[in-house]
Amino acid sequence: MVLKSGFKPILANLLIIQYWRNLMKYFNCLMALFVLTLGCEKKMEFDQPLNDDKNPVVLMQTTSGDIYIELFEKDAPKTVENFIGLAEGTKEFTDPETKETVTRPLYDDLKFHRVIKNFMMQGGCPLGTGTGDPGYKFEDEINAAALGLDTLKVTQNQSRDMQAYIAKKYNIKSQEDWTAQATEIQEEMQTIGEMSLLKLYTGVGYNYDSTLQSHKAKRGVIAMANSGPNTNGSQFFINQIDTPWLDGKHTVFGQVVKGMTVVDEICNSPVNKQTQPDPEIKIVSVKVAQKSGH
Repeated sequence: MVLKSGFKPILANLLIIQYWRNLMKYFNCLMALFVLTLGCEKKMEFDQPLNDDKNPVVLMQTTSGDIYIELFEKDAPKTVENFIGLAEGTKEFTDPETKETVTRPLYDDLKFHRVIKNFMMQGGCPLGTGTGDPGYKFEDEINAAALGLDTLKVTQNQSRDMQAYIAKKYNIKSQEDWTAQATEIQEEMQTIGEMSLLKLYTGVGYNYDSTLQSHKAKRGVIAMANSGPNTNGSQFFINQIDTPWLDGKHTVFGQVVKGMTVVDEICNSPVNKQTQPDPEIKIVSVKVAQKSGH
């Protein structure tokens, strides 16, 4: 079949139009693939699996190296919210030196103020001495039964807690009070050994929440440092070893998933008389590396 000369330009135009349509479809597919790739975060790799893949992970950069910490958002929600808020500078706190209310990343440039080999490393004090706090205190988030404290008996390792229990129950505030109530105290001491740790700690003043899923104070966990029941603020510690004697008294709110070699290095570092690393070791920053529900 021979086409008339008048149809040739029309056919050529149709072919060009079809070519550009196909080219645009190909281009659009490439753009869609590119956008999809940008929207997908690369899954981070850790030294151990997360307790929950939806938990946030923070990167604690220190002058000794990086530590990645999974935060137990569902198991200690208030504690995790407080930690992230102070880390990112979105939560107000009182500067202990100026007494002014500020919103800045609290942990940046703070030193680890207490380090004990074969135990733990502690930080988060805005004064760098272990005596500072953010100007507020909040409650513990612990489920004693989940830790088995309702079945464990009191031992001599809980001597301080036993004394605190007696002092609280008999309103003892001086040595004279101890002497005046010596008979009652001696009788009480005979029964303490039969108590569960749950009853002892409750008598001291700890309150527990049975709706939470608590975690034991094992090697690699991060927990809140405190001065007694419901006195959490900004200070925390990371365990180098298992510390079962701390179960039920400190809110465990996360675990190291990468960087335990850094934790060991800091815990094993030389210290001064105040058990502070010498030379000092600092937190450079704490940032969310992997958001919750990723």
